[in-house]
Amino acid sequence: MQTGMHLDREQCVQAVRSKDARFDGWFFTAVLTTRIYCRPSCPAVPPKPENMTFHPSAAACQQAGFRACKRCRPDTSPGSPEWNQRADLVARAMRLIDDGVVDREGVPGLAARLGYSTRQVERQLLAELGAGPLALARAQRAQTARLLIETTPLPMAEIAFAAGFSSVRAFNDTVREVFALSPSELRARAPRSGAGTPGVLTLRLPFRAPLNPSNLFGHLAATAVPGVEEWRDGAYRRTLRLPYGHGIVALAPRPDHIACRLTLSDLRDLTVAISRCRRMLDLDADPVAVDDRLRADPLLAPLVDRGPGRRVPRTVDEAEFAVRAVLGQQVSTAAARTHAARLVTAHGKPLDDPEGGLTHLFPTPEALAAVDPESLAMPRTRRTTFTTLVRQLADGTLHLGVETDWAEARARLLALPGFGPWTVDIIAMRALGDPDAFLPTDLGIRRAAKDLGLPSTPAALTARAAGWRPWRAYAVQYLWATDTHPINFLPA
Repeated sequence: MQTGMHLDREQCVQAVRSKDARFDGWFFTAVLTTRIYCRPSCPAVPPKPENMTFHPSAAACQQAGFRACKRCRPDTSPGSPEWNQRADLVARAMRLIDDGVVDREGVPGLAARLGYSTRQVERQLLAELGAGPLALARAQRAQTARLLIETTPLPMAEIAFAAGFSSVRAFNDTVREVFALSPSELRARAPRSGAGTPGVLTLRLPFRAPLNPSNLFGHLAATAVPGVEEWRDGAYRRTLRLPYGHGIVALAPRPDHIACRLTLSDLRDLTVAISRCRRMLDLDADPVAVDDRLRADPLLAPLVDRGPGRRVPRTVDEAEFAVRAVLGQQVSTAAARTHAARLVTAHGKPLDDPEGGLTHLFPTPEALAAVDPESLAMPRTRRTTFTTLVRQLADGTLHLGVETDWAEARARLLALPGFGPWTVDIIAMRALGDPDAFLPTDLGIRRAAKDLGLPSTPAALTARAAGWRPWRAYAVQYLWATDTHPINFLPA
């Protein structure tokens, strides 16, 4: 699959005829006779090829006057994998739009974060996605509105503003235009469920199969910071700091989706919370494309065949992960968790968890920058690394948000005292989301490489890994899986 796939008409027609779910989110099929748009895997009888047109986004379909199919619900497709595997302007813009920046700061705010003019951003998004930032944000608002309409008993006026609409009228008009149903009709058609827990939203997060939950949730559970994260009753739970408030999420793997339970202090954070959870679990990945590339190496192929669909566990807070990476330098996973838990207890913001177990939000860089360095139980050199990092994060000298240019962030991190290649690459992999980040100096990786007959010196292993690009971060997950204790020593 590739950029601009909607332009390859023959391939798109074949995907629709075979109802291939792997292509959901890569492109959308608009049917000229019915004026609806569908995902490629729609269960309905495929239309005649001459009645199909193809678009790169749901927003482009909506702008062209098509409404969402009521059967396949294309607005609930997994997101395009492209936005998490690229670092160009369009990909960074899409990550920001998913994070709700247009709703909070408008298109000028989006452009300012990217360092481009509004005209440049609009032109590039329109050229690649067939829709500008306002249309893309509007499509996202419609999806959020539908989710709230169908899963909560909230009054429609509250839903309108929670979804980001400026008025109830705009909410009603958009829902009718996109779904060909009024908000009340959408709610009437939704499946009836139990009363549920007041204030808790229950959602299904889709993904492209296969998904290997053991590596994804196993890593998150093994490194969980007490008070902020926990594994309970088959679900990973953690606290979330969000633009308008805070939340608690519980995520549990199911055969065809991730079960998600969200408790939010402000419903306006729903879209952002979903986006960040999807990003943390790498749910928009294309595992078939990744695994096919890695299987081309005969020494990696058995690992891929034994447990296909490994994802890269990421984070809901890039600054938090960078701090935790420094705390984990040259200590065991257990020691890193202990260090982080002490910071959380002393400097994190307390919150109430109705289920107990979670007690705090992870402290902000601003709070950590105010900590007395002498109170930190760590060697002096790492104390300097820690204080320099949190100070630069707090004053904006260093930024690690979803819009960050990966190459620029790497250069800035390498310039910090105490930051070696391992720390920079683990942040690039887990916080920035670079799918090609690689850890040739990691001891677990070197042990696994030696056991498999791969070169085990960093230089030779890096040369061999050139054939795994652009998916070396996923190769790391497969290599770590061969080691009983994959992260028992974290170098700088």
